[in-house]
Amino acid sequence: MKQQILETIKQYDTIIIHRHVRPDPDAYGSQGGLAEILKASFPNKKIYAVGKRDTTLDYLFVPDIIEDQQYEGALVIVCDTANQERICDERYSMGDMLMKIDHHPNEDPYGDLLWVETSASSTSEMIYDFYLYGKQDGLKMTDDGARLIFSGIVGDTGRFIYPSTTKKTFDYAGELIGYQFDRTLLFNEMYEMEPKLIKLQGYVYDHFKMNEDGAATIELTKDILDTYDVTASEASILVSSLGSIKGIKAWCFFIEEDKEIRVRLRSKGPIVNTIAMKYNGGGHPLAAGASVWTWEEVEKVKREIEQICKK
Repeated sequence: MKQQILETIKQYDTIIIHRHVRPDPDAYGSQGGLAEILKASFPNKKIYAVGKRDTTLDYLFVPDIIEDQQYEGALVIVCDTANQERICDERYSMGDMLMKIDHHPNEDPYGDLLWVETSASSTSEMIYDFYLYGKQDGLKMTDDGARLIFSGIVGDTGRFIYPSTTKKTFDYAGELIGYQFDRTLLFNEMYEMEPKLIKLQGYVYDHFKMNEDGAATIELTKDILDTYDVTASEASILVSSLGSIKGIKAWCFFIEEDKEIRVRLRSKGPIVNTIAMKYNGGGHPLAAGASVWTWEEVEKVKREIEQICKK
């Protein structure tokens, strides 16, 4: 599959790389890392990394802004996105060929060419794997490409503590830190939080509810977010914070936006992506996301979380 991907890339003069909405470091890391590799390896090609800008991830890179006509005859690659509904920028279908590179369960096998590895810790790990494969065939890595891929691996492994972390993950991370980028600065940019977020985190610790089976939930309404001057995207950063609580098995953040309520599911064992798929979402077995539109639906999700923890 990596050989097919490499040969396909060689055939196109314009390559446009997408990722998922509400991006995280792996979405940016795999997308931007691949773009850096291709720019360095094929300087005569036009390489773009597109999608709605998320200012909280500006420290990684700022996406390109391109016109519709750039898609004519282009190869489109979508990174780290399980479902078509979650691809950021609907123009992904306007290219000549569509390629999917992802590590989530392949519930929606879209695209003309698919490379899906659910055993990979992150899509960024897959991008580095691709680089190593094509290294003898002219692929080149840059310092910034290494920084982006490293950030994606770190983000999706929770700083190497999630079960998806393997020996390969550590080996790749060890190679990547050999490139010239400021790892301390990167960690600070990834994990330092604004004082307002720390205060909201205090609210979360004070108000989350957990039952005797280890099922925990917290509701962050628009009023609460406004009180702390925090956006829904910023609040999502706190989702992992409940993971250190003794006795917790699975938990969910319900974060209200203008038109929907984000559902952020995490687990230490019970499978939660099956719940997410029932509510317009998906993801990994132990980390998934979804969307609901009413607080009545929130109560349904709560009951499902309680049920899987009880089992």
